[in-house]
Amino acid sequence: MKIVTYNINSVRIRLGQIKTIVEQLNPDIICLQETKVEDNLFPIGEIKSLGFEHIYISGQKSYNGVAILSKLPLFDVHSLDILQSDHKRHIGGRLANGVEIHNFYVPAGGDIPDRELNDKFDFKLRFYDEMSDWACEQKGKSLIMVGDFNVAPLPNDVWSHKQLLNIVSHTPIETDAMANLQKTLNWLDTARHFVPESEKLYSWWSYRNKDWEKSNRGRRLDHIWITPDLMPKLESFLIMRELRNSENPSDHVPVMVEIRD
Repeated sequence: MKIVTYNINSVRIRLGQIKTIVEQLNPDIICLQETKVEDNLFPIGEIKSLGFEHIYISGQKSYNGVAILSKLPLFDVHSLDILQSDHKRHIGGRLANGVEIHNFYVPAGGDIPDRELNDKFDFKLRFYDEMSDWACEQKGKSLIMVGDFNVAPLPNDVWSHKQLLNIVSHTPIETDAMANLQKTLNWLDTARHFVPESEKLYSWWSYRNKDWEKSNRGRRLDHIWITPDLMPKLESFLIMRELRNSENPSDHVPVMVEIRD
C-alpha cells in the first residue's frame, strides 16, 4: 500500500500535479492539505477518473481544507474540529484492516515567533497541544498520521539550523511541541527511518527563491508518522522532489511511504 501526503496549495489549480503523481508513483491513497475549496466544488469527477473511487473531503472556501483520495474504502470517516476554530484541518478514517489514517494540516503560525505578540503563533502551539491530547486517547490503535505539520524538527530538516532558530517552523518551542506529540505514542518518523538524521532532507522550498533548486533553501514540513507496531511493515520512502519543477507548482512536494498491507 502506497500512501502519499501532499500540500497541494489549491486542488483545482493543480489537478495536473495529481495526475503526475498517479502516473509516476501509482499510490493507493493520497492525502491532500490546503485544498482551498468548498466541498460542493471539489473536483470529484476528475479525481475519480484517476482511479480514486473513494473521496473524503473537509473543505472551506479559499483557505485550509483537507482530503483523502483512496482506491480503498475508509470507515468511520470524521473530521476533528480542533480548538473549535471551524478550520478544516483534519480528516481521518479506518481501513478494512483496522489501520487508521489521519490527515492533518497544522497552522503555519505567522511570521513572529512570539505567542504574546502573534495570535497565529499561539494558535499553532495550542493546536499541537490538542493534537497531543488527541493522540493520548488513541493508545492501542494502529495509526498512520500524515500531513503538513508546518514544523521542521531536526537540524538537517532545514537549510541552516543556526539561521532558522528564530524563524517560525524551526524555533525551539515549536520543535519541542512536535517532540511532545511524537512521544505520546512513540510515533516513528518514517522519513528518518530511511534517511539518517545526518543528511539534509526537505519537502518545501519558498516561492521567494528565484532558483529554488540552486539555492536549495528548503525545510522538511511534510511528514508521515506511524505507530511502532507498523514499523516491520515499512517497505520504502521517497520525496518527489522533481514535482517542484512542474508548471505552476506548489511550494511543497509529495512525500510517500510504502507499507505492506
